[in-house]
Amino acid sequence: MAQTVDVADVLVVGAGASSAALSWRLASRGVQVTCLEQGTWIQPESFPHTHADWEIHRLTDFNADPNVRQRPEDYPVENSESVFAPLMFNAVGGSTIHWSAHFPRFHPSDFRVRSLDGVADDWPLTYQELEPYYDLNDREIGVSGLVGDPAYPDKSERQTPPLPIGTFGETIVSGFEKLGWHWWPSDSAIISAPFGENRLPCNLCGPCDIGCTRASRSSADVTYWPRAVRAGVRLITNARVREITVGSDGRAQGALYYDGNGRLREQRGRIVVMACNGIGTPRLLLNSRSRHFPDGLANRSGQVGKNLMYHPVAAVGGVFPREMDSTIGPIGASILSHQFYETDEKRGFVRGYMIQLVRQSGPLHTALGGYVGHRVPWGSDHHRAFGERFGHMINLTLMCEDLPDERNEVVLDPVLTDSNGIPAPRIRYRLDQNSERMLDHAVASGRELLEAAGATSVQVTRVLRPSGWHLLGTARMGDDPNRSVVDRWGRAHDVPNLFIIDGSVFVTSAAVNPTTTIQALALRTADHIVATRRDLN
Repeated sequence: MAQTVDVADVLVVGAGASSAALSWRLASRGVQVTCLEQGTWIQPESFPHTHADWEIHRLTDFNADPNVRQRPEDYPVENSESVFAPLMFNAVGGSTIHWSAHFPRFHPSDFRVRSLDGVADDWPLTYQELEPYYDLNDREIGVSGLVGDPAYPDKSERQTPPLPIGTFGETIVSGFEKLGWHWWPSDSAIISAPFGENRLPCNLCGPCDIGCTRASRSSADVTYWPRAVRAGVRLITNARVREITVGSDGRAQGALYYDGNGRLREQRGRIVVMACNGIGTPRLLLNSRSRHFPDGLANRSGQVGKNLMYHPVAAVGGVFPREMDSTIGPIGASILSHQFYETDEKRGFVRGYMIQLVRQSGPLHTALGGYVGHRVPWGSDHHRAFGERFGHMINLTLMCEDLPDERNEVVLDPVLTDSNGIPAPRIRYRLDQNSERMLDHAVASGRELLEAAGATSVQVTRVLRPSGWHLLGTARMGDDPNRSVVDRWGRAHDVPNLFIIDGSVFVTSAAVNPTTTIQALALRTADHIVATRRDLN
């Protein structure tokens, strides 16, 4: 029998980017919030940066893949039927702990894909509706960047100046300028000057995706969560949720979870909010079966777990004759290009892709193939080949918009479970013809850019398997309850007191990193809950 605790005004499951923003916003307006997180706080001194063998940790206990990492708070993911392997991290701060902090917004067109290009669906809201929450999120967490990017509408002032691009950036800019292509210093959730409490500006130590000991990176554990806790949020860590419970009236009632000692407990909430990412949220909803919801909670439409979007990613790297500072600074927050972002039918596909500059990492990573994955050959020629690459490479992420496809899905595995016996997710994902054509065009563009910048050789990985960084679309937003899981505010069509705020609500994926949009949507949902919660109870 589960031990029942008190009833919160709002119960939130998951303590990542969206949960942190929503919990702070609700608590600062007097709402009693309890949050369940199956991980715990990651102390700065435990980040791999602080150890001489940091690259070994990156390959093992701090690996992006939970199947490799296998920390006690992780759960396995059956991804043998997926082109990409997902990145997930369970902790206070969620996957922003394991994050490069590249922070571009959606374009206005990304909310109107059906209207503009006749594919996928329009979002039930516009860029203009979300823009105040983009601005609010930036102000609260701190963003470095430069206004004036012609690819976007005018933005509010960035909180700190853009991060320096160095010789590495100047070299690739010469290629962009030679070709006449768009480029701009990227918005980054990394402060370049003093901002906020007890946070030091970036010292360019890199690589940011394995933690930031200076709190320069605006991850949720150093931005929203400390203030949320001070505002009264009750954050329960080492709490692995098994299912969302439902009352006799079919409304969400709370969550059953295992505590750190393996005891089954129950936490009630008048409103329940799911924030477990685009794999974790459908996993829990599908596991929350009842007489009201025999196919999974909030799944009368059959859309829970469907339309998984990752972003197809290709990696292209150029070797340059002169030494550059490509190992210095944030790994993925420097320069972007939206030259090929919008649809151009002459290219043979709809929608488009982003070009993002990526720095090198350490010597072990380089020897094992680096970002592009081409190993330095062992043997008598190893040191010469290593010397040609280390500190001499510019890498490009070519990230394609991923259109929703119901065949790409998250289901419950019939055999595999986590350490508490909860069914693990099974991922099925394949590339469609539009993505294949887009990847081919992106690789050709990447090669052209690097050669224009002076690369003497180019390496290509057309499909980068460990790039499942963005988990989107599996509980999609929409006006039609038969074709979507939640409405324009993130409220479940089937369950009036259940909300979803992570990337699973995305209708389309755009061709940019999703975190700023996820947090802006969460802040918007928080304000809606405050305005309507008397009607929801």
